[in-house]
Amino acid sequence: MFSLLKNIRKKSKISFAVIWIVAYCVFMSLGDALSELVGVKSSFSALVALILSLLLLLFLNKNSLMKEYGLCKSRAGLGNMLYYVPFLLILSANFWNGVTFNFSAFETVLFILSMLFVGFLEEVIFRGILFDAMRKDGEGLAMAVSSVTFGIGHIINLLNGAELLPTLCQLVYASAAGFMFVAVFIKSKSLIACIVTHGVFNAFSAFAVDAKTQEMHIISCVVLTVISLAYGIYLLKAPRLKE
Repeated sequence: MFSLLKNIRKKSKISFAVIWIVAYCVFMSLGDALSELVGVKSSFSALVALILSLLLLLFLNKNSLMKEYGLCKSRAGLGNMLYYVPFLLILSANFWNGVTFNFSAFETVLFILSMLFVGFLEEVIFRGILFDAMRKDGEGLAMAVSSVTFGIGHIINLLNGAELLPTLCQLVYASAAGFMFVAVFIKSKSLIACIVTHGVFNAFSAFAVDAKTQEMHIISCVVLTVISLAYGIYLLKAPRLKE
């Protein structure tokens, strides 16, 4: 399988990216469906995410692609990255409406594990593989496609029973977050901080109290979008960042 993927990537990085995006969406949706079927939150999702993460990690390591896709130390010092304070602000978003336990203790552990793996997969696939595949056609276009594709992908939540407005809000701020993460990757050459932030943000949703009004959903969306876009623009316009 790895040989086949290697040959596909050699012939077309776009095809390689599409394969990973489709595999991720299909298998994670299947994992979610099976988890729902057995009635244990994230039971199969966590397993699927783990297997996909291991396969991707093994492939990248075997083909010496870890550094190319940002699985390496940042080349920019913490000061140049504003100590990732915008990331910390975004991580707090799940607690803006309070804190609760949405699942049982066992389900919470499975959910957190699943979300940490999802953070790894989505960052490497969308910010690493897809962005790298399109970069030769223009960095701006690559950023846009990587960010918007990532945001639109959240529409799949509607198939899992999510409400329309929260899903649309998620699409908007996820696209903005995607733009921010790409900017971090461009400036630091590393996805480590993005992977951690993405995974932890998703994991924290296990303890989030859902916004009770449409206005609260919209306000949260606007704040997250503004923070993400502002940080991304700052990084892109900042001088070359040094270690």
